Amino acid sequence: MAKKEAKTDLWVYELLKQANINLDPQGSSVMEIDAALKSASKKGTGKAGFPEYVGVVKDYLLIIEDKADLSRHVKLDPMGNISAEINAVIDYAVNGAVFYGKHLANNTSYKKVIAFGISGDEKRHRISPIYIDETEYYRELPEVESFITFNEDNIDEYYIREILRENTDYEKETAELLKDASALHEDLRNYGNLLDTEKPLIVSGILLALRESEYKNFSVQDLTGDTVKTDGQKIYDAISANLQRANVSPDVKKDKILNQFAFIKDTVKLNEIEPKLNETPLKYFAKFLDAKIYKSIRYINSAEDYIGRFYGEFMSYSGGDGQTLGIILTPKHITQLFCDLADLQPDDIVFDPCCGTAGFLIAAMYNMLEKAENDTQKKSIRQKQLHGIEMRPNMFAIATTNMILRGDGKSNLINDDFFKQEANKLQLKQSSVGMMNPPYSQGSKQNPDLYELSFVEHLLNSLVAGARCIVIVPQSSMTGKTKEEQILKESILKRHTLEGVITLNKDTFYGVGVMPCIAVFTSGEPHPGDKICKFINFENDGYKVAPHVGLIETESAKDRKQHLLDVWFGRMEAETKFCVQTTIEATDEWLHSFYYFNDEIPSEEDFIKTIGDYLTFEFSMVMQGRDYLFEEKNDDQFK
Repeated sequence: MAKKEAKTDLWVYELLKQANINLDPQGSSVMEIDAALKSASKKGTGKAGFPEYVGVVKDYLLIIEDKADLSRHVKLDPMGNISAEINAVIDYAVNGAVFYGKHLANNTSYKKVIAFGISGDEKRHRISPIYIDETEYYRELPEVESFITFNEDNIDEYYIREILRENTDYEKETAELLKDASALHEDLRNYGNLLDTEKPLIVSGILLALRESEYKNFSVQDLTGDTVKTDGQKIYDAISANLQRANVSPDVKKDKILNQFAFIKDTVKLNEIEPKLNETPLKYFAKFLDAKIYKSIRYINSAEDYIGRFYGEFMSYSGGDGQTLGIILTPKHITQLFCDLADLQPDDIVFDPCCGTAGFLIAAMYNMLEKAENDTQKKSIRQKQLHGIEMRPNMFAIATTNMILRGDGKSNLINDDFFKQEANKLQLKQSSVGMMNPPYSQGSKQNPDLYELSFVEHLLNSLVAGARCIVIVPQSSMTGKTKEEQILKESILKRHTLEGVITLNKDTFYGVGVMPCIAVFTSGEPHPGDKICKFINFENDGYKVAPHVGLIETESAKDRKQHLLDVWFGRMEAETKFCVQTTIEATDEWLHSFYYFNDEIPSEEDFIKTIGDYLTFEFSMVMQGRDYLFEEKNDDQFK
């Protein structure tokens, strides 16, 4: 047993190390805590007692008690509470953790104590956090898979969200942003009579114009409703100047973008004084964006695609799912997950051939800049290492604007049809990472080139050999139900390697009705027959739908993501209900649900419970006069 316990201790130590948390084993380097432990015997003798690990993160005291056997996780009393009986405290992980937590809360100055009862091993385990304060009050918190939410960067947010049950600053900012988006959408409808495709262009165009205010060439106060030089003309001129300042070239590219903003100066209603506002709608929109949005985008160093979020809000308020305009925007947590799965490095070259509002490229840019070692490397990332293609002129204008507002990276965006680009010429970009959210539900027998897998294959063919390629597509793409899709799957495996597929939360694209998954490939290397792929069920990703807000992050999201990455990169094993590792065939359905098998061996307690349930059922049936259900039948009775 001691050997098993030691193995569990080492596994817990590795989890702490991965989360960058430093706790002391079997004692404490903090004098106050070490003194308190000298009277912390579980038997209540007043002698010394030591949990497996104890230590301090900020002003939180963390305590860990572990057991090797899952059956020794927790023991409850007849009332359903964590038992404080001596034998339970000695023999069960959670009970021991709560005991130490209460003792240290009472005998030290630490008032915020989080105790962890842990049982099992790397593959099968339970990690139960319990919050304890100096009054000996405790609260059982949702089980976790890692300690990532308890390190210095995340523990305050966890405390606010999970223990105090209040909204974090980020959640408050998000709620405010959504509220502003709703208000702006309503104003655009009431005062602009704008098409859905024009609404995000108004937003991005005014934001570009506001950028010129930093150079004293534009001011919201300049918008006076003049009929000679209209407010729209002033905004349009500021957009043109800012595109030139941002060095958008060649001229044909700049002209394409400017053409998308021409309606701002040409739409009469936008440039007339609105009696209800006592100013033009354009000035009203500019004042709103300057106060609510512009300063946030310019001064918050975030990988988040603000304009893309506005666009998504406009689509939801318009009552559509976005597909009528050929776009399904990728949420921020997915663009960040792509960067993590690719393990982006500052020398990578990233290519997104269906870049939309440039969400993937913005996320990639910030991730690479964080790892860059000097200004020369940062300049190269912005100017040379981000490539994108967008076919729709309005989205191309928004993507370019978004990249300008986020600090360059726009120079390698082009407005074209991805399929008109030859793969061998695209390879000259030397892209080492491909990211893509292709158009959905466009393919058919008549148009097989528009299947999601067609986009995937063309992207793979466009990358250098050995590149990482990550795509988010409907799960149906991975099943290959049509003959054309089956041929595409076979063709992909002949030239490229499938690393694995991650099944996502059905609400990832909330309101769209798509069941998505992430597929990860290595380009230019034929798929070996004995290649072991990973198929992961990540439907429980820590995100949920909140009324009137949409998809929001819960307290478990960081933990769930860390667990996913640990399993994906082989730092941890997982049960088959989460991850199946197997060889594949092109005819398989490349999804976790296709390969899943239950490898969990029932415990003795499970067996006893099942037998007990059966005997209870049999007794109940007999008492109801249905004992015939259990009579043995000979073969003659079935003839």
